[in-house]
Amino acid sequence: MEFTHFNEQKRAKMVDVSAKDYTLRIAKAYGEVKLSKEAYSAVKEGKVKKGDVLAVAQVGGIMGAKQTPYLIPMCHPLNLEGVDINFEMDDENCTIKIFSEVKITHKTGVEMEAMTAVSIAALTIYDMCKAIDRAIEIKNIRLIYKEGGKSGKFERL
Repeated sequence: MEFTHFNEQKRAKMVDVSAKDYTLRIAKAYGEVKLSKEAYSAVKEGKVKKGDVLAVAQVGGIMGAKQTPYLIPMCHPLNLEGVDINFEMDDENCTIKIFSEVKITHKTGVEMEAMTAVSIAALTIYDMCKAIDRAIEIKNIRLIYKEGGKSGKFERL
C-alpha cells in the first residue's frame, strides 16, 4: 500500500481528493468511560452539580466532530450531514459506553470525525465528573464501522 500523505520532498501534505467521486460515507466509533461507583451513580441519577452529564456530552461530541479539521492537522474541512451520539449505561462495570455515527456525501471519509465525537463526549463526561472522581478512565476508543469510498466497507467484529 502506498501512502499519499507525503509530497516529493517526503514532507506531510493534505491528501488531494479532487479526483475522487462523491459517495455516501458513514463512520461509527466507540469508546468507554469507567467511573467510580459514586460518580457513576451521580450521572445515572442526575445528581452531578454541573448538570445533565449525558446531554452535555452529547452536544460536546457533536461539536467535536464538527471541529475535527481544526484539531487533526491533515483532516479536510467538511460540512457534515449528520452526527449522532448514543450512550449505554453498564451498571455492572460502572461504565458509560459511547457510540457515534457520522454521515456525509463527499469525496473523503468521516472516520476521524466519528472518533473525535466519541473522544470529546468522553472528555466532557470526565470534565463534568472530575470533582467526584479524578481516577476516571477513558478507554477503547476505536472505529467500529465505515462504508463508502474506494476502500469500501469495514466492520470491526
